[in-house]
Amino acid sequence: MTTELEFSEVYKILNSIKQGDETKKDLLDSILIDFKEGDKAESFLHQLGQIYLYIGIEELFKYVNSKNIKFIGQITKEEWDTLAKEKNCDLPIHLANSMIAFLEDKKLSYKLSAKWNIPKREVDKHIMPMARYITEGIIDVLE
Repeated sequence: MTTELEFSEVYKILNSIKQGDETKKDLLDSILIDFKEGDKAESFLHQLGQIYLYIGIEELFKYVNSKNIKFIGQITKEEWDTLAKEKNCDLPIHLANSMIAFLEDKKLSYKLSAKWNIPKREVDKHIMPMARYITEGIIDVLE
């Protein structure tokens, strides 16, 4: 499945930046710009994952109030716990909920259904699993 390979490449880039490779920041920014709309997607699942990945990274930055991935990767468990209390939500739940809320706010189920010529219920059944999948990938990079 090319979708998984595509996303694992993004996670590798995030991990490289987390480990101090500043040269990957422009590449990540470029990928996220492409993913924002998902126009280059190969399927509705690919597009859904791209959009979710864009939202997930943007929400991560908002959650910690920083775009410095290296800094974010150094946050301790105690600091994550403090953030969770301040935000009234753990990061994984916040990311997944933000992805789903964005999809609903923009009525993307209907748009994806029409674009890819598939029933809306087919898109809807992948909303939660894809949010979990993308969230897990982001969290794995941070650990």
